[in-house]
Amino acid sequence: MAEMSAMNRKLIQKLAETLSKQVKHFNKTEAECLIRLFNGIVGDQSDRRVGNGLDRGKFRNILHNTFGMTDDMIMDRVFRAFDKDNDSYVSVKEWIEGLSVFLRGTLDEKIKYCFDVYDLNGDGYISREEMFHMLKNSLIKQPTEEDPDEGIKDLVEITLKKMDYDHDSRLSYADFEKAVKDENLLLEAFGTCLPDAKSILAFENNAFLGPLESSGHHY
Repeated sequence: MAEMSAMNRKLIQKLAETLSKQVKHFNKTEAECLIRLFNGIVGDQSDRRVGNGLDRGKFRNILHNTFGMTDDMIMDRVFRAFDKDNDSYVSVKEWIEGLSVFLRGTLDEKIKYCFDVYDLNGDGYISREEMFHMLKNSLIKQPTEEDPDEGIKDLVEITLKKMDYDHDSRLSYADFEKAVKDENLLLEAFGTCLPDAKSILAFENNAFLGPLESSGHHY
């Protein structure tokens, strides 16, 4: 058994070395911690096809419990943004690549990530319909006399006025990028899809400091 864990440790170290070269923002030690965390989470899955990685349910639990996300539609989109090969599982490489932007991304990386999350049908534009859908979904539903859809339609028009630079009634990547660079608060205009600073700190402390502190007990 000890041989097995030693071999496993070597494999993890090798994988961490490879991934830390391929993925920005994490060094080898951090990549290794994230692989161990990933293996721990995947190990809990009852699914027999564990080799594939994190399934949607497990991934959503992390988004909800660790990063405080509550919006089902946005969580689904975040899963798709991580799951780059669309096989319905987040592999260890996709996990580390996704987290590098999610936790430590530059503004440019975050703009691209948010745009991908908000472009619901993947056609390269955020359409009026998509904006309506996301805003309706993310706004707290207050019981009012008025038709809430009207208020949301107004909000879509205000948003377009502010962000649609080429006036084609939809947001291209260039529109979105320019708007966010002018006004950073627009990055998550259509729903929270990035963690706040407090969640990031808690996750990183748990992932990077926890294992190092407790690792002394195993030798």
